[in-house]
Amino acid sequence: MPDDGTSGGGATNGATIGAAVKVANAKRRLVLAGCLMATFMPAVESSIVATTLPSIVADLGGFNVFSWVFTIYLLTQAVSIPIYGRLADQYGRKPVIIVGTIMFLSGSVLCGMAWDMPSLICFRALEGIGAGAIQPIAATILGDIYSPTERGKIQGLVSSVFGVSAVLGPSLGAFLIQYVSWRVVFWVNVPIGIAAMIILAVCLKESVQHRSHRIDWIGSLLLLLACGALMLAMVQAGRLTGTELVVLVVTGVVALGVLFLHERSTPEPMLPLELWRGNRIVVVGSLGNCFSGAVMMGISAFLPAYVQGAMGQTAIAGGLVLGAMSISWAIASIVGARLMGRTSYRLTAALGGLCLFLGSLMLVLLHPSDGPLWASVGSFVIGIGMGFCSTVYIVSIQASVPWRQRGAATSSSMFLRFVGQASGAAGCGAVMNATMLRIDPSAVREVDRMLDLTVRAGMDVAEVARLTDVIARSLQNAYLLAAVLALVTLVLAFGLPSGLNPRQQIKPD
Repeated sequence: MPDDGTSGGGATNGATIGAAVKVANAKRRLVLAGCLMATFMPAVESSIVATTLPSIVADLGGFNVFSWVFTIYLLTQAVSIPIYGRLADQYGRKPVIIVGTIMFLSGSVLCGMAWDMPSLICFRALEGIGAGAIQPIAATILGDIYSPTERGKIQGLVSSVFGVSAVLGPSLGAFLIQYVSWRVVFWVNVPIGIAAMIILAVCLKESVQHRSHRIDWIGSLLLLLACGALMLAMVQAGRLTGTELVVLVVTGVVALGVLFLHERSTPEPMLPLELWRGNRIVVVGSLGNCFSGAVMMGISAFLPAYVQGAMGQTAIAGGLVLGAMSISWAIASIVGARLMGRTSYRLTAALGGLCLFLGSLMLVLLHPSDGPLWASVGSFVIGIGMGFCSTVYIVSIQASVPWRQRGAATSSSMFLRFVGQASGAAGCGAVMNATMLRIDPSAVREVDRMLDLTVRAGMDVAEVARLTDVIARSLQNAYLLAAVLALVTLVLAFGLPSGLNPRQQIKPD
C-alpha cells in the first residue's frame, strides 16, 4: 500500500520536518537576541556617558574639550564602519562582529581607568574603533536572516533597543554616580558583550566564499585626517593661534580633496560610490541618517550639562531628562515600523523630521528657570523624531539593494550617521565654546565648578548667577544649530519616492 502521507511513516516524516523548522526558528531567535544585545552596548554607551560626563568633568576637568569625548568616539566609529562592512561582505559577518566586540570591550575597560581628560579621549577612540563593527554588522545579520516584509518589525525592535538603552543608560549612570563611581559606568557592558559573542559564535551559521580583498586603508586614514583636522579647528578655534587654525583648515580641505580623487581611482573604495549612482533611496536615506544623527548627538551630548550646569539640578535629574528621549524613541520605533508599512517611507520620515525640528525649537526657548520638565518635553519630542527616522531609513536602504551589497549599503548609511553624530557634537561644542568666549572669556576656566553641586553650594550667589547665564546662553545657541540641522532632515524626507513602502519594495536576493 503506497504511503499517502497519512500512514505512520508520513506522520513521522512530517514531525521531523516540523522539528527542523522549530530548531531553525529557535536559532534565529537566539541570533536576534545576540544582535540586540550587541546593538545595546554602543547604544547605552552614548546615553550613559552623556549623563555621566558632567561628573567626569567635575573630577577630571576640561569642560572646554569635553565634546571630544563624544566626537573622537563617533569619528573613529564612522571611519571604521566602511572597512568592517567590506570585510563582512567578503569574509562573513560573525568573525567581524566578534573582533569588533572584543576591541569595544577593551576600550570600555580602559576608559574606566582614565586618569585625565586626554587619556579618556584616547581610550574612547579605541572604543569607537570597536563599536564601528557592532551596530552595522548586527543590522546586516538581521537583514540576512529576515525577509523584507519581516525587516520592518525587526528593525523596529533594533531601533527600540536605542530607546530602551537611552532610558536605562541615564538612570543607571545617575545611580552609579550617586552611589558608586563614574568609572563603573564604562564597565557595565562587559558581561553583556561576552554573552552576545557566545550566542553569535554558537548559533550564527554562515556559508561564505572567501576571496582576495583589498582594504582601503589609505581612504580611511585620509578621512580620519580630514574630519579630525576640521573638527579640531571648529571646536578649538577660540584657543588656537591664527597660524594653527589655518594649518588645520588647509590640512582638512586638502585631505578631503585627495580622498575624493583616491576614492574615484581605487578598485575597492572605502565608500562604494556605485551605491549612490542611480539609487535615490540610498542617497536620501544615508543623508537623512547623517543629519538626524547630528541633531540627536547635538542635543543629547549637552542636555545633561544644561540641566546640571544651568539649572543646578542633580545627575539623576539630568538622566531623567535624557531618558524622556529614550522612552519616546522606543515607542516611536515600533509605531514608525507599522506606519511606514501602511502608508509610505516619505510620510514616516517627514513626521520624524518635523518632530526633530519642533523638539529642537523647544530647547532653544529653554530657560534655567523653566526647570527639568520643559527640557524633558523637548527631549521627548526629539525622541519621537529619532524613532521614526532611524527605522524608516535603514529599512528602505536594506530593501533597495541585493544581498551582496547589503553589508556595504548598511555600513555606508551608518557611516554617514556616525559622521553626522560626530559633526553634531563637534559643531554644537564649537558654537558653545565660541559663545562662551564672546560673552565672558574668563568663564571657560570656571564653569567646571558649576557641575559639582558641593562646590557650587559654596560659591558666591552673584558668581553662580553669572556662570549660569553664560552656560545657558552658550548651550541655547548650540541648540539653535541643532534646529537648523533638524530642518534639513525634514526637507530631505521629501526626497524619498512618493507612496513607496516595504510591501512594494520586495526584491529577490
